[in-house]
Amino acid sequence: MLMYLAHLLEPIFSGFRVFQFLTLRAILGVLTAMIFSFVFGPKMIRLLTVRQIGQYVRDDGPQSHLVKAGTPTMGGTLIIAAVIISTLLWANLADAWVWLVLFVTAAFGAVGFVDDYRKLKFGNSKGLSARAKYGWQTVIGLAAGLWLYLVAASPAETSVLIPMVKDVAVPLGVGYVVWTYLVVVGSSNAVNLTDGLDGLAIMPCVLVAAALAIFAYVTGHAEFSRYLGFAYIHGAGELAIFCTAIAGAGLGFLWFNAYPAQVFMGDVGALALGAALGIVAVIVRQELVLLVMGGIFVAETVSVMIQVVGYKLTGRRIFRMAPLHHHFELKGWAEPKIIVRFWIITLVLVLIGLSTLKIR
Repeated sequence: MLMYLAHLLEPIFSGFRVFQFLTLRAILGVLTAMIFSFVFGPKMIRLLTVRQIGQYVRDDGPQSHLVKAGTPTMGGTLIIAAVIISTLLWANLADAWVWLVLFVTAAFGAVGFVDDYRKLKFGNSKGLSARAKYGWQTVIGLAAGLWLYLVAASPAETSVLIPMVKDVAVPLGVGYVVWTYLVVVGSSNAVNLTDGLDGLAIMPCVLVAAALAIFAYVTGHAEFSRYLGFAYIHGAGELAIFCTAIAGAGLGFLWFNAYPAQVFMGDVGALALGAALGIVAVIVRQELVLLVMGGIFVAETVSVMIQVVGYKLTGRRIFRMAPLHHHFELKGWAEPKIIVRFWIITLVLVLIGLSTLKIR
């Protein structure tokens, strides 16, 4: 939006031309989203407190979490608002990719909002039924995948790239629709499972989003993509602004979500952020790299799967409790230690993912 305004003002003052540069707008996207979170965060926390919109704690969870009961939740609405506003202000709104990622983020956020609302209305931690939640996620994920399949200009755009290997891709054809669904819905629920400790999920989201911003910039830059051996995708560079907005909003939210948390993001934030990371990875064709960079999300999800399957087959629990962060809690690890160590692991995994930019 502001890019167009700056373009109109160029004849008056040539300095406005600087707002046409994607790198500057991406930086401004970070700052805008962060400032928005800083300004409206305290107001939202007060509003949630007054309305008694507090967290419900699992009955079978760690006993140390009982003190978290009543902490304001649904703070993810702040993140979504910051991301959307920042993106609308600084991105090129003629770019179809921008509208797709905003739609997916808002839609998954809406599913999470209803889930959180039902938890509060009925006074328990169950929320939406699994069938309803996954049903709506499936509809949104398949719709996004179908749109990407229909607008694809060549078979190469519906193929999966193999990291660190030149000119190797797996063509999926119409299967690309299902692939998109799996990545987006899987990423969304993986982040949601990870969001169990103060600040545990938001910082990995920030780090992964920042890395995806770099991939988006390279993919949408004709010269850089050719030099690094990436498939050029026209307009994908604008997603860098969306990604940096996630990073800025996430850092602003972390100010209030850091241990001990003043507010939780709830499903509204976790489902939306996970879906946002997933759809960006699909568009810039870095789904497998996302799997590496989001290794903590993967580990949390796999731990739940192993726990369920293991218990059904043997009648015994593999972990003391799933997801994985609860296992370490019950082993006696302090909550801040688990959080920071998971952050460090994510940073290492993100750096490994970024190394694929050059190692090909």
